Parts: sequence; C-alpha cells; structure tokens
Amino acid sequence: MKKKSLSVKKKNHNKIILKYLRNKDISKVFKEFKKTINVKSKYAVAISGGPDSLALSYFCKCISIIYNTKFKYYLVDHKLRKESTREAKKIIKILKKFKINCKVLTWKGKKPASNIQSIARNKRYTLLTNECQKSKIPFLLLGHHIDDLYENFILRILRGSGLKGLISMDKISESNFNNVKIIRPLIDIKKTELKKISKMVFNFFVEDPSNTNESFKRIRIRKLINTLELEGLDKNKLKLTIKNLKDSNSAIKFYTTKNIDKNSIFFKEKNTFFLNKTFFTQPNEIIFRSLGEIIKKLSKKYYMPRGKSIAAIVNNIKSEKFKKTTLGGCVIQKISETVVIFPERS
Repeated sequence: MKKKSLSVKKKNHNKIILKYLRNKDISKVFKEFKKTINVKSKYAVAISGGPDSLALSYFCKCISIIYNTKFKYYLVDHKLRKESTREAKKIIKILKKFKINCKVLTWKGKKPASNIQSIARNKRYTLLTNECQKSKIPFLLLGHHIDDLYENFILRILRGSGLKGLISMDKISESNFNNVKIIRPLIDIKKTELKKISKMVFNFFVEDPSNTNESFKRIRIRKLINTLELEGLDKNKLKLTIKNLKDSNSAIKFYTTKNIDKNSIFFKEKNTFFLNKTFFTQPNEIIFRSLGEIIKKLSKKYYMPRGKSIAAIVNNIKSEKFKKTTLGGCVIQKISETVVIFPERS
C-alpha cells in the first residue's frame, strides 16, 4: 500500500476514534481528564480491563492523536484466576482495534494464601513502575474513580489511620513509587459514568468476580457505604469531609516542611540528617510527619514506616535513656541533644 493511502487510512481511523468525543457526557469527562495531563510529557497507562481503565485508555488515545503525546500501555496478569490470561488476551485484542498496543506484565512465582488483594496491589505497582523506569517514563496513570476514593477513606478509618492516611488517595500522589509519580486523572468521576463510556466506545469491559466476594474487606466496605447512604451519610457528605481533611492536611504539610528546613541539616555526601533539639518540641503531628518524611527520603521507600513505629521512636527519643535504634531501613542515633539519622549499611 502506498504511503499516501496509509496516511489517509490513518486519518480516517483517527476520526472514527475521536467521534465519541462529540457525545456531551464523554466530552465533559474528557475535559476534566485533560486538566491533569501535560501533553509534552510521557506517560504509562495501567490497564486492567475494567470500565475505569478502559475509559482511561480511550482518553489517552485521544490525547495522543490530538497532541502527539507519548503513552505506553501495560496490563498486569496476576495469574490469581484461571481465566486471567484469557481475559488479558481479549483485552489486548480489543485495544488493538483502537491502535492501542498494550504490553502484558506477568506476576510470576508463588501466590499468597492470605492478604491477597493488598499483596497483589503492591506487586502490580512494582511491575508497572519497574517497566516505567526501563522506558524512562516519569508518570503512571491509574484509573481510580471517586467511588474508590470513598472506599479507601472508610477502609483507612477502620484501620485507625491518621489524617494523612485518610486522604492518601489523591489526584497526584505526594510521593513517588520507584521514582515514578502516580496520577489518578479520573478520581473525581463516578464509576457509573466510566461504565457508560467504556460500553459506548468499546462495547466491552471486564467485571472482576472478586467484586462480589464478601471475604474481601474492600467489598464489604463497598456495601457498607451503600448502607450508610441510606442512613443519611451520602457520598456528597463523604466528599465534603475528605475535602475539609485535605485542607487541614495542607496546613500540617506546611509546618512539617518548615520544621525539617529550620531544625534539621542534611549532608548530601554522607546521606545523613542531623536533627536539633527544637525539632522535637513541635506539636506531635508535626514531629511525627517530619521524622517519617526524613526516614522515607533516606530509605528511598514509597511508604513511611507504620505510624505506631514512628510514634514509639518519637517517645523513645524524648527519653534520656535513648541511644540508638533502627526503623524503616535507617539507623537513628542520639548524640547529646542531636539526633542523627542515616541508612543502614548492607
């Protein structure tokens, strides 16, 4: 086929893909999605086959056609269900019709017998971000929607999380996972809207059978939210609560940064922090956050150590008997009134 014919064919195919943006409901969501995207950057897109990730893939394809933005698409096959590989092949085939080339990343090795969803989620992030690093992609897009935000909020309440944990699922993550920034451009969109989009564009999406399995806590929480709605705690009130907590969190972040800047010194050559006495005279939440951020930076881990562990260390440091301990891959040592923190040597 001649070059000119190929070019015409490509243009016609692109027009077919973009025609769905004429629909007012799809166009509305697309405009919200676009606000989070810098068209000059490179992105990886996490695909699961659910309506959220398929809608995400469609919007990314539209951006790539309109602005020539570079996207890579990855699907993780956890191999936790017999039909997962067959489903993955079907998803790949459907995406190819839209000129979306998706690479399958397989979770190899022994699978856990308990805490399956949490371990699988961490493994998925590891596989995805490792692939981003190989391709030098700084941003990973996830298809989380507002219903995921509500579920995460209630789940964290049940775990007894602090303020930061309660609002941990945000549009743009504060922290990097393996030096890759996680972005959730659809976090303000309802799942029902994304289902309509996937149905209209692809006429397909995968319904995960675990979504009805009440042995998983997340599924029980999903049903609990529906019950709470009947009792008057509707999703608009949940949304307002989360927003108010985010405002409070912003204030704490400001004073945490100020505490680290004013009351600690970082020696880059030795990869070591020195904390003065005033560092530990701040309000408890500021000390807690400041210490957690320092340990996270030195250990190069995505998550801070557990809250209980940090709180225990803070109490120990304030006592006269404290000398030395380890936490989160770091050594914490008190010399006179100065606390020194550096990574454990392997």
